[in-house]
Amino acid sequence: MTCPDSLSRRRFLGVSAATLAFVPSFAADSRAQGAAKEHRFEFCTFTKPLQALSFSEMAKTLAAMGFHGIEGAVRPKGHVLPEKVDEDLPKLAEALRAEGLSFSVMTTAINEVSAEQQTEKILRAAAAAGVKRYRMGYYQYDLTRPIRAQLAEFRPKLKDLVALSRELGIKPIYQNHSGKDYFGAPIWDLAELLSEHESSQVGVAFDIGHATVEGAKAWPLNFALIRPYLDTVYVKEPSWNDNVLGWGPLGEGAVDKGFYQLLRESGFKGPVSLHVEYLGQTDPAKVPAVLAAIEKDFATLKGLLS
Repeated sequence: MTCPDSLSRRRFLGVSAATLAFVPSFAADSRAQGAAKEHRFEFCTFTKPLQALSFSEMAKTLAAMGFHGIEGAVRPKGHVLPEKVDEDLPKLAEALRAEGLSFSVMTTAINEVSAEQQTEKILRAAAAAGVKRYRMGYYQYDLTRPIRAQLAEFRPKLKDLVALSRELGIKPIYQNHSGKDYFGAPIWDLAELLSEHESSQVGVAFDIGHATVEGAKAWPLNFALIRPYLDTVYVKEPSWNDNVLGWGPLGEGAVDKGFYQLLRESGFKGPVSLHVEYLGQTDPAKVPAVLAAIEKDFATLKGLLS
């Protein structure tokens, strides 16, 4: 894969050298992780802040850290662009396989079956590459209109997407996000639409960070409501300073650590995706710092779930 246009070759090589220098500190942990063929949780991390790296560099680095897979973006401005999915997605999948990693979650902008979103092309390529699940794009409300009437508009889009995905052998999952106009933010609306489908055909990427922002002390209620459709868990850490929302290191913010105890004690087995985006998501010069933050947060996550 060639480096991004926005990154000069000299700068790209500088980032690469810093990344490769970073890898050895994880080697022992990698060997220990690789020796265990069975694991309850499939630990992965969202690679959005690492898109300056080549597929191979990213795979080698994350495998050395001890991850089981990645959550990677196949969408506009993603690590794989929709228009190059047939060419680049197999290359990414092969780079992951070479390091013993899974493509745990594919993040997309797809929220309906449409030519504009290149829905079928992307999902066919993903299924052929062995991807088992993909995160959908969001539905958003128009707050000047009745809310329940808009649920009626989202319903057939989801139904058609679930049907196509079932045909292709790949599962859509929907992330609960925080925000005033996001479908799924209050959880009840997402649960209502999902109740019309089998949990084996469509699921939820439950984001405890966004659930904390939206639900505060009500997160256990919201988690219980959506639990039958739980497919993947997202972890990130919100905090407030003078009533301004921010994000930071895992374990140092507002998420109730009781969530991790609940998850440990539940029967959940599946992907747990670590999101480390609080240092920035697009500056290649920050990649070494992001990797250090991923290392720290991953250690915290494993401690919380051990």
